Amino acid sequence: MAAQALIPEDDLCCSVCFDIFKEPVVLKCSHSFCRVCLEQYWEEKSSRECPICRRKASMEELLINLALRSIVESYLKQKTDRETAHKSEARCSLHGEKLLLFCKHDKETLCVVCHTSKKHTNHPVCPVEEAVLDLKEELKPALNLMKEKLKMSTENEQECKKTVEHIRSQTQHTEGQIKAEFEKLHQFLREEEEARLAVLKEEGELKSRIMEEKLADITRHISTLTDKITTIEKAMDTEDTSFLKSYKNTACRYRAQCTLQDPELLSGALIDVAKHLGNLKFRVWEKMLGLVQYTPVILDPNTAHHKLSLSDDLTTMRLTSTAQNCPDNPERFNPCVDVLGSEGFTSGKHSWEVKVGSKTAWTIGVVKESIIRKGIITLNTEEGLWVFTLRNGDQYKAGGTVLRLKRKPKSIRVQLDYDRGKVSFFDSSDMVHIHTFKHTFTERLFPFFCPHLKDGGRNDAPLQICPAKVSVTVTSSQ
Repeated sequence: MAAQALIPEDDLCCSVCFDIFKEPVVLKCSHSFCRVCLEQYWEEKSSRECPICRRKASMEELLINLALRSIVESYLKQKTDRETAHKSEARCSLHGEKLLLFCKHDKETLCVVCHTSKKHTNHPVCPVEEAVLDLKEELKPALNLMKEKLKMSTENEQECKKTVEHIRSQTQHTEGQIKAEFEKLHQFLREEEEARLAVLKEEGELKSRIMEEKLADITRHISTLTDKITTIEKAMDTEDTSFLKSYKNTACRYRAQCTLQDPELLSGALIDVAKHLGNLKFRVWEKMLGLVQYTPVILDPNTAHHKLSLSDDLTTMRLTSTAQNCPDNPERFNPCVDVLGSEGFTSGKHSWEVKVGSKTAWTIGVVKESIIRKGIITLNTEEGLWVFTLRNGDQYKAGGTVLRLKRKPKSIRVQLDYDRGKVSFFDSSDMVHIHTFKHTFTERLFPFFCPHLKDGGRNDAPLQICPAKVSVTVTSSQ
């Protein structure tokens, strides 16, 4: 095969088609040709002879040259391999030489001729293999960073999918709660409607019965009068002598009948429409105040640590051992078991009351909007927290100040005066002042709550925001 590979390409050409043999056949004169080309040649010449020696030949003499076919196939394979190898080698577009060097200054590959050119004079040059290793090392930090970003993006993708599911769950749950609350209102209105219609019906039946009784009296009175009138008229139609005899008795009965009081229509007999319709919506709404309640602060479930369970009305929080299935969105506290109120304040006076009961640990107060959500929070004013805390059942602090209380409060009133820069705490049972922070506030403040970890089962009770008293005051428009 090595000898075959050294045969020049010209020696492998068919003398008829002047190309590499395609289907080599050999004549008796030992000359070889392509079968198709030889047959075309004979057809054009109209004579069957060897194109080289002119010896007569026939179709029966065409035998496949197996040796030549093997040599041609081997040659073509080696030629294909050489062309493939040549294409795979990077070569200089200017000089055709292999690109074996790398210019560190221009960041490009060079051949030996380019290296000696003026363009790359005094430029640092190294072998391509060495440059590849160095550049790969340079790419590793960027590659690792991209892998980290890919990992973060994948985690964010999963968190987004989880958030989408949570949004759907929130929508369904909130829709159910809204419908339940409105059903309570609808039920109240239905019952109120039925009660007021019943009162109206009762009044209508009572007054109708009274008027029917009155109507019966009048009817009897009319009947009596009719009888008397008929009797008198008959007496008046008798003869003079008979009339005079009966006149005395007739006149007495007539005078007695005339002295009887005539029946009169009763006052207040009609339906008191004004009582039933007057300010109807207002009076129903006023009565509805006994059904509804107002809480000055509502908890924001999107800020609650995943182990905080909030009541359906978002006024009570309790620490649980089971984590809630919720996304770790930026607003949510983690790992601190905290939650914020849903509404922030940038001005005015605000107050709310928190029932702490017999809990042994809790934290309540206000924090700035930019408070850290992901990480451990230090409970001091420098971090933007103005809070009152209880630890171990009897250790009270306001920020870093230790407080000594005469008694353990069951509920705490928080008062915020944003404009005057004050946050005050009181024992809401008798409004005894506990502590006041003073600060110049510059950003939105939110109510802050933390029921704290369980303390051997002694701190299981919830924290509850108490409803405020609601009253209606009517003032004249004049």
